[in-house]
Amino acid sequence: MHELTRLIREDMKPALGVTEPGAIAYAVASARAYTEGPVEKVKVALNSGMYKNAYTCGIPNSNEYGNLYAAALGAVAADASLGLESLACITAEDNRRARQLVEEGLVEVTLDHMGSEITIDAEVWTAKDVCSVHIRNNHTDIRWIEKNGRVIRGQKAERLEEPDAQEEEPLIHQYSLREILHYVRTVSTEEISFIREAFSVNMDLLEESALSDRTAITAMLIRDNGNTIISRDARKTAQLLCNGAIEGRVLGLAKPAMSITGSGAHGIIATMPLFAFYQVNREKMDEDSLLRATALSFLITMYIKEYSGRLSAFCGCGIAAGTGMACGLGYLQNAEDDKITMIIQNMASGLTGMICDGGNQGCAMKGIVAVDAAFRAVDMAMEGVCIDSIHGINGRTPEDTMRHMGMIASPGMVKTEEVIVEIMKEK
Repeated sequence: MHELTRLIREDMKPALGVTEPGAIAYAVASARAYTEGPVEKVKVALNSGMYKNAYTCGIPNSNEYGNLYAAALGAVAADASLGLESLACITAEDNRRARQLVEEGLVEVTLDHMGSEITIDAEVWTAKDVCSVHIRNNHTDIRWIEKNGRVIRGQKAERLEEPDAQEEEPLIHQYSLREILHYVRTVSTEEISFIREAFSVNMDLLEESALSDRTAITAMLIRDNGNTIISRDARKTAQLLCNGAIEGRVLGLAKPAMSITGSGAHGIIATMPLFAFYQVNREKMDEDSLLRATALSFLITMYIKEYSGRLSAFCGCGIAAGTGMACGLGYLQNAEDDKITMIIQNMASGLTGMICDGGNQGCAMKGIVAVDAAFRAVDMAMEGVCIDSIHGINGRTPEDTMRHMGMIASPGMVKTEEVIVEIMKEK
């Protein structure tokens, strides 16, 4: 198996609801599993990206929103063995118990520090035990667990780990765009056939969204698409499949999304417009092209995200996954290497400033903008039109352009994130 195939396979995971509430619930549930007796207190400390992303987003199988209820449900009912789908089996009684914990002031969630690298420190108290779980760098990476003052798993870090300037270069950055495109064009279909699951998982979420009385944007997009899921209009179908699924995800509907780079919305944007384009143009293309285009979309998304950090003040869904998806759309239209470079430059010039203000219904609006931008960027590039490398943040190479896109987020938008969090807390 090619190492890029392995990278995609290991990164592509189902996630129920917005990833951050699922991760909070997973951390608390993991701590709760080591305690006995009724829960007396729950404390969770988060980095700013985690805190912001979960602040106003819907909780799966619940009408509640945000950090406090994610933590409370983690304490009373979440199943840690399900990872990011830990909230899959929540009942009405579980919601009642979680609400009671919150109303009694037994759940506390705090912003620990500003930063794009994921940190979750979850602590659960009972009359008999106190247990803490410490997650770093990705949503389910438990580095150590401490029970009653003793480390029982992993190795305790005395201070927050800062990124190491000498750290090994991320695998994806060891490849040039030309090498990534060579991989996409030559890897066997069988080796990347697992990507099909992303389409089926995300389509199930879209269908759940279409049937829900909680969604509003989805209903509008269905009407705009001629009251059908797949029309003859690729752009309108892409808008519906992509942003209907995103709306269902951020509202906490009870179907998972297929995530990439730890985000369900990234996974949706990176796949659904491509699936839509394929469905509308099936007489002119085969599934093999769709799988290869999606592999390219995933890899470009990863390339940018490794520079920006997992969670930051810039909308990785629209910018990183949107750029990946745009490259995939170009691939489906037989774009050569130079045209893919033009697509990246067009996307970098148009979308890079989009902010992330957490997981919320506005994510679907950002997705709508990203889909429109992607179709336009591809149309321009296929006509030989792009924003030249001399302008703005575009680099001399596509690799430089993608690096610059990531740098705008980290370190560029640290202060922006502070302002976003303050606005949300004032509300």
